[in-house]
Amino acid sequence: MAALAGAEAARVRPIVGAIRWDAWHGEQGTPGLAVQRSLAPRQWHTRLPFFAKVLGDGQVSIDGSAQAVMDQEIAYAASAGLDYWAFVTYPPESSMSLGLKRYLASTKRRLIRFCLITECSRWRDPKYVGRLATLMAEPGYLLVLDRRPVLYLGFIQDAKLQAHWGGAGGFRRTIDGLRAAARKKGLANPYIVVMDPNPQRGKSWLEKLGCDAISSYAVQGGAREAPYAALAQYAERFWERCAATGAHTVPTVMAGWDRRPRVARPVPWEKWQKPGVGMDKYYEAPTPKELAAHLQRAVRWLQSHPTQAPAALAIIYAWNENDEGGWLVPTLAEGNARLEAIRPILRP
Repeated sequence: MAALAGAEAARVRPIVGAIRWDAWHGEQGTPGLAVQRSLAPRQWHTRLPFFAKVLGDGQVSIDGSAQAVMDQEIAYAASAGLDYWAFVTYPPESSMSLGLKRYLASTKRRLIRFCLITECSRWRDPKYVGRLATLMAEPGYLLVLDRRPVLYLGFIQDAKLQAHWGGAGGFRRTIDGLRAAARKKGLANPYIVVMDPNPQRGKSWLEKLGCDAISSYAVQGGAREAPYAALAQYAERFWERCAATGAHTVPTVMAGWDRRPRVARPVPWEKWQKPGVGMDKYYEAPTPKELAAHLQRAVRWLQSHPTQAPAALAIIYAWNENDEGGWLVPTLAEGNARLEAIRPILRP
Protein backbone atom coordinates (compact mmCIF):
# COMPACT_ATOMS: atom_id res chain seq x y z
CA MET A 1 0.00 0.00 0.00
CA ALA A 2 2.85 2.42 0.82
CA ALA A 3 4.43 1.77 -2.57
CA LEU A 4 1.14 2.55 -4.31
CA ALA A 5 0.80 5.80 -2.36
CA GLY A 6 4.32 6.82 -3.37
CA ALA A 7 3.64 6.06 -7.02
CA GLU A 8 0.45 8.11 -6.89
CA ALA A 9 2.33 11.08 -5.39
CA ALA A 10 4.88 10.90 -8.19
CA ARG A 11 2.14 11.24 -10.79
CA VAL A 12 0.69 14.41 -9.28
CA ARG A 13 1.90 17.52 -11.09
CA PRO A 14 3.15 20.06 -8.53
CA ILE A 15 1.75 23.58 -8.21
CA VAL A 16 4.01 25.98 -10.12
CA GLY A 17 3.85 29.76 -9.93
CA ALA A 18 5.97 32.81 -10.70
CA ILE A 19 6.88 36.03 -8.93
CA ARG A 20 5.33 39.28 -10.12
CA TRP A 21 7.20 42.52 -9.39
CA ASP A 22 5.02 45.14 -10.99
CA ALA A 23 7.23 48.15 -11.62
CA TRP A 24 6.14 48.25 -15.27
CA HIS A 25 3.77 51.20 -15.06
CA GLY A 26 5.57 53.83 -17.12
CA GLU A 27 5.64 57.28 -15.56
CA GLN A 28 3.17 56.51 -12.77
CA GLY A 29 5.82 56.31 -10.08
CA THR A 30 9.55 56.28 -9.36
CA PRO A 31 10.06 52.54 -9.98
CA GLY A 32 8.42 52.78 -13.41
CA LEU A 33 10.66 55.63 -14.44
CA ALA A 34 13.71 53.81 -13.07
CA VAL A 35 13.15 50.56 -14.99
CA GLN A 36 12.46 52.49 -18.20
CA ARG A 37 15.81 54.19 -17.72
CA SER A 38 17.65 50.95 -16.96
CA LEU A 39 16.34 49.20 -20.08
CA ALA A 40 16.57 52.21 -22.40
CA PRO A 41 19.98 51.38 -23.99
CA ARG A 42 19.67 49.36 -27.20
CA GLN A 43 21.65 46.41 -25.83
CA TRP A 44 18.82 45.69 -23.35
CA HIS A 45 15.91 45.99 -25.75
CA THR A 46 15.74 42.19 -26.11
CA ARG A 47 14.33 42.17 -22.55
CA LEU A 48 11.48 44.59 -23.22
CA PRO A 49 8.07 43.07 -22.37
CA PHE A 50 5.55 42.71 -25.18
CA PHE A 51 3.69 45.89 -24.20
CA ALA A 52 6.81 48.10 -24.32
CA LYS A 53 7.57 50.59 -27.09
CA VAL A 54 10.94 51.60 -28.48
CA LEU A 55 10.75 55.36 -29.01
CA GLY A 56 14.27 55.73 -30.31
CA ASP A 57 17.85 54.74 -29.65
CA GLY A 58 18.12 55.03 -25.89
CA GLN A 59 14.47 55.80 -25.21
CA VAL A 60 11.66 53.36 -24.35
CA SER A 61 8.18 53.38 -22.86
CA ILE A 62 7.25 50.43 -20.65
CA ASP A 63 3.72 50.93 -19.39
CA GLY A 64 1.79 47.75 -18.66
CA SER A 65 -0.74 49.35 -16.35
CA ALA A 66 -3.72 49.10 -18.72
CA GLN A 67 -6.39 46.51 -17.96
CA ALA A 68 -6.01 45.06 -21.46
CA VAL A 69 -2.34 44.32 -20.78
CA MET A 70 -3.16 42.43 -17.59
CA ASP A 71 -5.87 40.46 -19.37
CA GLN A 72 -3.36 39.47 -22.05
CA GLU A 73 -0.76 38.49 -19.44
CA ILE A 74 -3.31 36.25 -17.74
CA ALA A 75 -4.11 34.61 -21.07
CA TYR A 76 -0.42 34.00 -21.76
CA ALA A 77 0.23 32.53 -18.29
CA ALA A 78 -2.86 30.32 -18.34
CA SER A 79 -2.09 29.01 -21.81
CA ALA A 80 1.34 27.91 -20.59
CA GLY A 81 -0.20 26.11 -17.60
CA LEU A 82 1.14 28.39 -14.87
CA ASP A 83 -0.89 27.84 -11.70
CA TYR A 84 -0.40 31.09 -9.82
CA TRP A 85 1.32 34.45 -9.58
CA ALA A 86 2.93 35.60 -6.34
CA PHE A 87 2.53 39.38 -6.21
CA VAL A 88 5.12 41.39 -4.31
CA THR A 89 2.66 43.28 -2.12
CA TYR A 90 2.70 47.02 -1.45
CA PRO A 91 0.20 49.44 0.15
CA PRO A 92 -2.88 49.91 -2.05
CA GLU A 93 -2.03 53.53 -2.90
CA SER A 94 1.41 52.59 -4.28
CA SER A 95 1.97 52.50 -8.03
CA MET A 96 3.58 49.11 -7.36
CA SER A 97 0.09 47.80 -6.52
CA LEU A 98 -1.31 48.53 -9.98
CA GLY A 99 -0.58 45.01 -11.22
CA LEU A 100 -2.48 43.39 -8.36
CA LYS A 101 -5.34 45.87 -8.78
CA ARG A 102 -5.63 45.06 -12.49
CA TYR A 103 -5.50 41.33 -11.77
CA LEU A 104 -8.29 41.58 -9.19
CA ALA A 105 -10.37 43.63 -11.63
CA SER A 106 -9.88 41.25 -14.55
CA THR A 107 -12.74 39.17 -15.90
CA LYS A 108 -10.08 36.53 -16.70
CA ARG A 109 -8.60 36.20 -13.20
CA ARG A 110 -10.22 32.79 -12.68
CA LEU A 111 -7.66 31.41 -15.18
CA ILE A 112 -4.74 31.80 -12.76
CA ARG A 113 -4.63 31.84 -8.99
CA PHE A 114 -2.65 34.32 -6.90
CA CYS A 115 -0.89 34.74 -3.58
CA LEU A 116 1.29 37.37 -1.92
CA ILE A 117 4.98 38.02 -1.25
CA THR A 118 5.64 40.35 1.69
CA GLU A 119 8.68 42.20 2.99
CA CYS A 120 8.91 41.93 6.75
CA SER A 121 9.36 45.68 7.30
CA ARG A 122 5.91 46.40 5.82
CA TRP A 123 4.24 44.37 8.57
CA ARG A 124 4.79 47.23 11.02
CA ASP A 125 1.66 48.87 9.54
CA PRO A 126 -1.46 47.19 11.02
CA LYS A 127 -3.48 48.24 7.95
CA TYR A 128 -1.03 46.36 5.74
CA VAL A 129 -1.38 43.20 7.84
CA GLY A 130 -5.16 43.50 7.82
CA ARG A 131 -5.12 43.86 4.05
CA LEU A 132 -3.17 40.61 3.75
CA ALA A 133 -5.96 38.73 5.52
CA THR A 134 -8.57 40.42 3.33
CA LEU A 135 -6.73 39.47 0.14
CA MET A 136 -6.37 35.87 1.34
CA ALA A 137 -10.16 35.66 1.42
CA GLU A 138 -10.44 36.69 -2.25
CA PRO A 139 -11.69 34.10 -4.75
CA GLY A 140 -8.80 32.37 -6.49
CA TYR A 141 -6.31 32.78 -3.67
CA LEU A 142 -3.76 29.95 -3.66
CA LEU A 143 -4.59 27.24 -1.12
CA VAL A 144 -2.56 24.13 -0.23
CA LEU A 145 -2.71 21.28 2.30
CA ASP A 146 -6.35 21.31 3.40
CA ARG A 147 -7.04 24.78 1.99
CA ARG A 148 -4.34 26.74 3.78
CA PRO A 149 -3.65 30.13 2.07
CA VAL A 150 -0.02 30.52 0.95
CA LEU A 151 1.96 33.59 1.98
CA TYR A 152 5.63 34.23 1.19
CA LEU A 153 7.62 36.25 3.74
CA GLY A 154 11.03 37.60 2.82
CA PHE A 155 13.73 40.23 3.34
CA ILE A 156 13.89 39.45 7.07
CA GLN A 157 16.69 41.17 8.95
CA ASP A 158 17.56 41.17 12.65
CA ALA A 159 17.95 44.96 12.67
CA LYS A 160 14.47 45.49 11.24
CA LEU A 161 12.89 43.08 13.71
CA GLN A 162 14.68 44.74 16.61
CA ALA A 163 13.77 48.25 15.47
CA HIS A 164 10.09 47.61 14.79
CA TRP A 165 9.11 44.75 17.13
CA GLY A 166 11.86 44.49 19.73
CA GLY A 167 13.11 41.27 18.15
CA ALA A 168 11.84 38.06 16.59
CA GLY A 169 9.41 37.38 19.42
CA GLY A 170 7.53 40.60 18.78
CA PHE A 171 7.34 39.94 15.06
CA ARG A 172 6.09 36.43 15.70
CA ARG A 173 3.19 37.88 17.67
CA THR A 174 2.34 40.03 14.63
CA ILE A 175 2.41 36.92 12.42
CA ASP A 176 0.21 35.11 14.92
CA GLY A 177 -2.17 38.07 14.68
CA LEU A 178 -2.40 37.57 10.92
CA ARG A 179 -3.12 33.88 11.42
CA ALA A 180 -5.93 34.77 13.83
CA ALA A 181 -7.34 37.37 11.40
CA ALA A 182 -7.34 34.79 8.61
CA ARG A 183 -9.18 32.27 10.76
CA LYS A 184 -11.80 34.90 11.63
CA LYS A 185 -12.48 35.17 7.90
CA GLY A 186 -13.16 31.46 7.77
CA LEU A 187 -9.77 30.55 6.31
CA ALA A 188 -7.50 27.72 7.37
CA ASN A 189 -4.20 28.51 9.11
CA PRO A 190 -1.96 30.32 6.55
CA TYR A 191 0.97 28.37 5.10
CA ILE A 192 3.81 30.88 5.52
CA VAL A 193 6.99 30.36 3.52
CA VAL A 194 10.19 32.11 4.60
CA MET A 195 12.25 33.42 1.67
CA ASP A 196 15.98 33.53 2.34
CA PRO A 197 18.91 32.60 0.04
CA ASN A 198 20.70 30.97 2.98
CA PRO A 199 18.86 27.72 3.88
CA GLN A 200 20.22 27.49 7.42
CA ARG A 201 19.23 31.08 8.13
CA GLY A 202 15.84 30.48 6.55
CA LYS A 203 15.33 27.46 8.81
CA SER A 204 16.28 29.58 11.82
CA TRP A 205 13.70 32.23 10.88
CA LEU A 206 11.11 29.50 10.36
CA GLU A 207 11.64 28.26 13.89
CA LYS A 208 11.77 31.71 15.51
CA LEU A 209 8.71 33.03 13.71
CA GLY A 210 6.60 29.88 13.64
CA CYS A 211 6.49 29.60 9.86
CA ASP A 212 5.90 26.52 7.73
CA ALA A 213 8.46 26.19 4.91
CA ILE A 214 11.56 27.79 3.41
CA SER A 215 12.39 29.05 -0.07
CA SER A 216 14.06 32.11 -1.61
CA TYR A 217 13.03 35.02 -3.78
CA ALA A 218 16.03 34.31 -6.00
CA VAL A 219 19.22 32.25 -5.72
CA GLN A 220 22.53 32.79 -7.48
CA GLY A 221 26.16 32.21 -6.71
CA GLY A 222 27.67 35.51 -7.83
CA ALA A 223 29.45 33.94 -10.80
CA ARG A 224 31.27 36.00 -13.42
CA GLU A 225 30.11 35.76 -17.04
CA ALA A 226 28.78 32.26 -16.42
CA PRO A 227 26.49 30.11 -18.57
CA TYR A 228 22.87 29.61 -17.57
CA ALA A 229 23.63 25.97 -16.77
CA ALA A 230 25.72 27.14 -13.81
CA LEU A 231 22.78 29.15 -12.45
CA ALA A 232 20.42 26.19 -12.82
CA GLN A 233 22.89 23.91 -11.05
CA TYR A 234 23.28 26.41 -8.20
CA ALA A 235 19.49 26.61 -7.78
CA GLU A 236 19.15 22.84 -7.78
CA ARG A 237 21.81 22.52 -5.10
CA PHE A 238 19.83 25.10 -3.13
CA TRP A 239 16.81 22.78 -3.13
CA GLU A 240 18.92 20.01 -1.65
CA ARG A 241 20.44 22.33 0.94
CA CYS A 242 16.96 23.43 2.01
CA ALA A 243 15.74 19.85 2.34
CA ALA A 244 18.85 18.95 4.33
CA THR A 245 17.81 21.40 7.07
CA GLY A 246 14.73 19.27 7.70
CA ALA A 247 12.40 22.14 6.83
CA HIS A 248 9.58 21.86 4.31
CA THR A 249 10.88 23.27 1.03
CA VAL A 250 9.47 25.31 -1.85
CA PRO A 251 12.10 25.12 -4.62
CA THR A 252 12.97 28.33 -6.46
CA VAL A 253 13.35 27.92 -10.22
CA MET A 254 15.59 30.55 -11.83
CA ALA A 255 14.58 32.02 -15.20
CA GLY A 256 17.82 34.00 -15.25
CA TRP A 257 20.02 36.42 -13.32
CA ASP A 258 21.71 39.35 -15.05
CA ARG A 259 21.52 42.71 -13.31
CA ARG A 260 23.73 44.62 -15.73
CA PRO A 261 21.03 47.15 -16.71
CA ARG A 262 20.75 48.12 -13.03
CA VAL A 263 24.51 48.07 -12.60
CA ALA A 264 25.07 50.47 -15.48
CA ARG A 265 22.17 52.70 -14.43
CA PRO A 266 21.43 52.10 -10.72
CA VAL A 267 17.85 52.34 -9.50
CA PRO A 268 17.07 54.73 -6.60
CA TRP A 269 16.24 52.03 -4.04
CA GLU A 270 19.60 50.27 -4.47
CA LYS A 271 21.72 52.97 -2.91
CA TRP A 272 24.59 50.52 -2.41
CA GLN A 273 25.05 50.02 -6.15
CA LYS A 274 27.87 52.09 -7.70
CA PRO A 275 27.49 52.74 -11.44
CA GLY A 276 29.33 50.09 -13.45
CA VAL A 277 30.64 48.13 -10.46
CA GLY A 278 29.94 44.43 -11.04
CA MET A 279 29.21 44.42 -14.77
CA ASP A 280 31.03 41.08 -15.04
CA LYS A 281 28.78 39.33 -12.50
CA TYR A 282 26.01 37.75 -14.51
CA TYR A 283 24.70 34.52 -16.01
CA GLU A 284 23.89 34.20 -19.67
CA ALA A 285 20.18 34.16 -20.49
CA PRO A 286 18.65 30.71 -20.86
CA THR A 287 17.39 29.35 -24.11
CA PRO A 288 13.73 28.35 -23.84
CA LYS A 289 14.84 24.72 -23.93
CA GLU A 290 17.32 25.21 -21.06
CA LEU A 291 14.71 26.95 -18.94
CA ALA A 292 12.20 24.18 -19.58
CA ALA A 293 14.74 21.52 -18.59
CA HIS A 294 15.45 23.31 -15.30
CA LEU A 295 11.73 23.53 -14.54
CA GLN A 296 11.29 19.85 -15.44
CA ARG A 297 13.95 18.94 -12.89
CA ALA A 298 12.11 21.00 -10.25
CA VAL A 299 8.88 19.12 -10.97
CA ARG A 300 10.68 15.79 -10.69
CA TRP A 301 12.41 16.91 -7.50
CA LEU A 302 9.07 17.74 -5.90
CA GLN A 303 7.56 14.44 -7.03
CA SER A 304 10.47 12.53 -5.52
CA HIS A 305 10.53 14.48 -2.23
CA PRO A 306 6.95 14.30 -0.86
CA THR A 307 8.16 14.37 2.74
CA GLN A 308 10.42 17.41 2.32
CA ALA A 309 7.86 19.24 0.16
CA PRO A 310 4.37 18.17 1.21
CA ALA A 311 2.74 21.24 -0.37
CA ALA A 312 4.17 20.21 -3.78
CA LEU A 313 4.75 23.89 -4.48
CA ALA A 314 7.37 25.61 -6.65
CA ILE A 315 8.03 29.28 -7.44
CA ILE A 316 9.79 30.71 -10.49
CA TYR A 317 11.95 33.80 -10.41
CA ALA A 318 10.26 35.49 -12.15
CA TRP A 319 7.37 36.49 -14.36
CA ASN A 320 8.64 40.02 -14.89
CA GLU A 321 11.97 40.84 -13.25
CA ASN A 322 13.21 41.81 -16.72
CA ASP A 323 15.85 44.32 -15.65
CA GLU A 324 17.32 41.80 -13.19
CA GLY A 325 17.40 39.11 -15.85
CA GLY A 326 14.61 36.74 -14.81
CA TRP A 327 11.40 36.67 -16.84
CA LEU A 328 8.70 34.51 -18.37
CA VAL A 329 6.56 37.36 -19.70
CA PRO A 330 6.62 37.48 -23.52
CA THR A 331 9.06 40.03 -24.90
CA LEU A 332 9.29 42.07 -28.08
CA ALA A 333 12.34 40.09 -29.19
CA GLU A 334 11.47 36.54 -28.13
CA GLY A 335 7.68 36.54 -28.14
CA ASN A 336 6.23 33.82 -25.94
CA ALA A 337 8.97 31.26 -26.69
CA ARG A 338 9.72 30.67 -23.00
CA LEU A 339 6.09 30.00 -22.18
CA GLU A 340 5.75 27.69 -25.14
CA ALA A 341 8.80 25.75 -23.94
CA ILE A 342 7.42 25.18 -20.46
CA ARG A 343 3.87 24.42 -21.62
CA PRO A 344 4.53 20.64 -22.18
CA ILE A 345 5.77 20.40 -18.59
CA LEU A 346 2.87 22.28 -17.02
CA ARG A 347 0.22 20.93 -19.40
CA PRO A 348 1.48 17.36 -20.03
